[in-house]
Amino acid sequence: MRIGLLGGSFNPAHGAHREISLAALKRLGLDQVWWLVTAGNPLKDVSGLPPVEARVCAARRIANHPRIKVTGFDGGTGSPYTADLLSALVQRYPGVHFVWLMGADNLATVHHWKAWPEIFQLVPIAVLDRPGFRLKARAGKAAHRFAGAYIDETDALGLALLRPPAWTILTHRLSGLSSTALRENVLESD
Repeated sequence: MRIGLLGGSFNPAHGAHREISLAALKRLGLDQVWWLVTAGNPLKDVSGLPPVEARVCAARRIANHPRIKVTGFDGGTGSPYTADLLSALVQRYPGVHFVWLMGADNLATVHHWKAWPEIFQLVPIAVLDRPGFRLKARAGKAAHRFAGAYIDETDALGLALLRPPAWTILTHRLSGLSSTALRENVLESD
């Protein structure tokens, strides 16, 4: 089984989340994509964040696909950190080939995440291009540190089966949608 993991606050989930999930299913040969709705990003203020259950329900309406599973599962760790969640999933499901899915904006700043090098050592990573971030992502600290583990996107179909570290950047139909912009639009209309 090959499963893509897309983590985030999904505040709110939107069509671009669905688009990158569909692109990952096809380009990486995945069986499923799991949206892992988190309690909150440890690097951001979460005081106004709706409850996980509400965001999971809203995300399910957006995902609306039999191979995209939406959950608030934290791996039983109680930890807000991606490295802890991935470690728990890899241990819990030893026969599954996981791929961490992230936007190019996240690759550009992943070096601020707790234990970020461990993430690259735990599972292969597929970076989904975002408008205005491809070059920043390629110039980032993580891309330089793991430059030798980069695979061309023409070989992405086998990424899930590669031993980490292994990562690629996938080109796909770009969307300007972002949760931050959607939240700001709601505030402006109030």
